[in-house]
Order: sequence, then C-alpha cells, then structure tokens
Amino acid sequence: MRRSFRLPKLTLGGIAWILALGFLAFRIYPQLRAAAGIGGAGHEAPAFTVETLDGELIDMEALRGKVVLVNFWATWCPPCRVEMPGFQRVYEDRRHDGFVVVGLSTDRGSVRSVRAFVQERGLTFPIAMAPTPVVHAFGGARALPTSFLIDRNGLIRQQVTGFFAEPALRLAVSHLLAEPYDPVGIAEAR
Repeated sequence: MRRSFRLPKLTLGGIAWILALGFLAFRIYPQLRAAAGIGGAGHEAPAFTVETLDGELIDMEALRGKVVLVNFWATWCPPCRVEMPGFQRVYEDRRHDGFVVVGLSTDRGSVRSVRAFVQERGLTFPIAMAPTPVVHAFGGARALPTSFLIDRNGLIRQQVTGFFAEPALRLAVSHLLAEPYDPVGIAEAR
C-alpha cells in the first residue's frame, strides 16, 4: 500500500505567520550574533572626526584601543528612543573598561531639538550631528537606528540595523573587551 504525502494548503493567515516569523528572524539574528560574539574578522571602520554637541572633537583614530559603538539615530525614530537608555546603562557600566558610545544624530532640524532630547534623557555619552560624508562612509545608514560595533583594533565586528537590545549589546561589548589588543601589531599591519 502506497501512502502519499501532501503538503497542507497554506491559507492567507498561514502565509502571514510565515512572513512574520521570517521578518522576526531577520531582525533577531544580528542581535544573537552580536551577543554570542560571532562575527568575521571585520573590515576597517571609516576614519572620521566629528564635533560633539558639547564642542569636543571625537576622532575615530584616537579611539583605537577602545570598543566603540557608532550609532546612527534620530529624535523622531521610535526604536532609537527605546534603545538609548540601554546604551546609556552599558556605557556607564563599561566606559572605565574601554567602551565608548558615539551617537550620530541624522536629524536635519535644529541642533537645539537634539540637545533637548539628550538632556531630557540624561544621555552622557558623546553625541554629534552626523555629517553627510560620515553617513556615506558607513554605507548610508539606510535605516534607523543602525549601529556599528567596532573592536579595539578599529574593525567593524557587528552591524545591527534596527533596535539593538541592551542584553545583546552588553554581551557583545564584553566579548570584544575580553579580546587582546596589540597596538604594535596593528600599526605594523598598516
């Protein structure tokens, strides 16, 4: 006796669930990868210098030896607003270990509104307006928020487009801070 196998018929609801699960997996995978410390050797982060809202200069080259989160965001972006407090907590907990957050606002309005946003939320990590050349150097930051986690050697090790959850960031930063840093070897490789 021969049995035949039939695939179940997909309903519109079933297709919607499959699409929703696929989208969720697409969004969660970068988080899981970052949290687990899984990632290739990475490619060199673009060199840039920006002036923070406080008037200080942030130079990517001067941040060698630190783990850096470069985050493109905007005040009008709901996921950006949600992830900022987690960035602040990880920054406060790990900055003395060599972790830096550089927030680059893509707002096109007044700097005053960005300053107000930063003050209202008590953000103390460096924040600057994102110059167009810097946005382009990082591939255009086509969606907000977009975060790049850069290791002590200046290599982009993780990219998370969309909300970057605090637990995933915390684990990713811990992995990168635990890696050895050899400034002599890096200088010779250039």
